[in-house]
Amino acid sequence: MNTPEIFKTIEFSVLDLATVRKGKTITDTYINSMQTAKHAETLGFKRYWLAEHHNMESIASAATSVLIGHIAGGTKSIRVGSGGIMLPNHSPLIIAEQFGTLDALYPGRIDLGLGRAPGTDQLTALALRRERFAAMDFPDQVKELLRYFSVENKTSKVRAIPGEGANVPVWILGSSTDSAYLAASMGLPYAFASHFAPAYLMDALHIYKQQFKPSVYLQQPYCMAAINIIAADTAEEANYAATSFLQLATDFVRGTPKPLPLPVNSMDDLWTPAEEAAVKQMRYYSFTGDKENVKQQLLAFLNAIGVDELMIVTNVYNQDVKQRSFEIVAEIKEEINAMKV
Repeated sequence: MNTPEIFKTIEFSVLDLATVRKGKTITDTYINSMQTAKHAETLGFKRYWLAEHHNMESIASAATSVLIGHIAGGTKSIRVGSGGIMLPNHSPLIIAEQFGTLDALYPGRIDLGLGRAPGTDQLTALALRRERFAAMDFPDQVKELLRYFSVENKTSKVRAIPGEGANVPVWILGSSTDSAYLAASMGLPYAFASHFAPAYLMDALHIYKQQFKPSVYLQQPYCMAAINIIAADTAEEANYAATSFLQLATDFVRGTPKPLPLPVNSMDDLWTPAEEAAVKQMRYYSFTGDKENVKQQLLAFLNAIGVDELMIVTNVYNQDVKQRSFEIVAEIKEEINAMKV
C-alpha cells in the first residue's frame, strides 16, 4: 500500500458512550469512564465527549451534563464535553445555564456538541416532554442558545447566569446531511457520527466545507469524524475483543439493546446473515487489528476524507484491553502526525 501524505496535524479525541457491561453495575461504568478519561489525557487525546441517550440498558450517560462535570473534575487538562446534548429535549436556557456552570468550574475545558435527534425511542421522547416536531425548531434553538452565551445578551430580560459570556465552543453534530447545512451556515465546527451512520459522511463533509461561512465563532471550517477503533498487539486479540461490540450492535439492529456482553470465539451462531450485513454496514468505518494494520486503515481514511480531527469509539468488555487500544492509537497518532509535510 502506498503511504498517503498527511498535510496537517490531526487531533485525536475520545467518544465515551458510558457503556454498561453485562454483569457489572452503572457505578462500575462510571469508574471505568474516569479511568479511561485520565488515561486518554495522559496519552495526549484532545477531548473526551459523552453522549445523551435515554431508556437504554447499555448506555449510562442520560444525565450528560452531570457526567461531564464528574469527568472534568477528575481530570486536569483534557477538554470534556457532549457528543452530544440532544437540544430539542431541553430548554436552551437550561443548557446555557448548565454549561455556563461547567465552564465556570472548569474554565476553557468544556465543549458543547448539539444534536437534534431524541437519543431514544419515540415513547421515551414523549416522557422527556419533547414535542413531536421539536427537531424542526432545532436551528432556532441553537440560535437561542448562542444568544444566551453572548455578552450582548446582558441587556435582555432573560439571561443565562451562569452562561452569559461563557467560553464554551458549540459544535453541530450530524448523522445525515441536514446538520451539515446548518453548521456551515452558522459558521460552527461540525462533527459527524460515522461510527454508526457512515452512509452520508462524504456528502455531509463536502456540503459543510463548500458552504461554510466564516463567523465570530470560526473563520475556517473545522470538521471531525467519529470512528470505531479496536487495536491490540495482535490481530487475533483485536478481533476477539471486537465480538463484544458486534453482539451489542446486533442487539441494536434487533431493537433490543442490552449491556455489552463478554467476547466470544465466533459470531456464527449469534446473528443471521441479514443481521451480520446490517451490522457491517453500520460499522463501515471501523478499524480493528494490530498497530500496523490499524495505522494503514487510518491513513487511507484520512487521505480520503480530509478531516481535522478523529473521535475514537472503543467498545470492548475488558478495561485493560481498552486502555491498551488507546495506547496503540496514541502511538499511531504520533507517527501519522510526524509524516505531515
